[in-house]
Amino acid sequence: MNNDTPPDLSTLRAEIDQIDTALHDLLMRRADTVARMASGRAKGSGPTFRPGREAQILRRLFARHQGPMPRTAILRFWRDLIASSLAQQGNFLVATYGAETEVYARQHFGLLAPTRIYHTPARALGAVSSGEATVAVLPWPQEGEAPDMAWWPQLDAPRLQVVAGLPFLQPRGNTAPEALVVGPMSADASGKDRSLLRFEHPEDYSRARIAGALSSAGLTPRHLLQFAGPVPMALVETDGAVEPDDPRLALLPFERLTRLGVYAEPEPESDAP
Repeated sequence: MNNDTPPDLSTLRAEIDQIDTALHDLLMRRADTVARMASGRAKGSGPTFRPGREAQILRRLFARHQGPMPRTAILRFWRDLIASSLAQQGNFLVATYGAETEVYARQHFGLLAPTRIYHTPARALGAVSSGEATVAVLPWPQEGEAPDMAWWPQLDAPRLQVVAGLPFLQPRGNTAPEALVVGPMSADASGKDRSLLRFEHPEDYSRARIAGALSSAGLTPRHLLQFAGPVPMALVETDGAVEPDDPRLALLPFERLTRLGVYAEPEPESDAP
């Protein structure tokens, strides 16, 4: 008998059925563990939504992943698992602004996560402030936005904070997320993060002068946006999880400096160089 003869189709299907049964057993076991976490004292009084922890889970899986299945499939499967766990642990409503941010919200929080579209970013943030929504998904800030669309100058930080960037998987070369998640919880660092800082600056401070002051303090900006309101303001994205008591902040010559949040740095869609 030739040992190199490939298995027949029925044998392969039987093997897939066995794998599916094993996967289902593990999924039910995982859901039971989440239920015990929700009903017991394992999580204490902390928030159920931990985006930094979720990023760590996905990075660990990406690091060990092999074979032809793409990272996007791994992400989609585990994002739905995580969303299911959030639903088990309490009501979770996502406020979005516009159809585009709703797409990112559904990709991240799962198709079954309740979402509600609001006509302005301010209304989406208001829903989170009032407790009507758990988090808001808002577009990445852009230079020259209209005052009613620029949500970051009015963000009530630290009561509300940026806690995640979407999507978590991005094409190589993309340097900023397409959307940001804002919630009433403290951002938890993932080990590879970016921070957002907001501050007021004198009118005569050029973009180059602001960037120079940040770099001199050890906070080199990845992105720098200016808002030409009654009081000139700037939004800066920098590497690392900058804590509110970071000594580098004291070196900056800016007024009303506020950390708007921390989010996990996105991962590339492919592990190919």
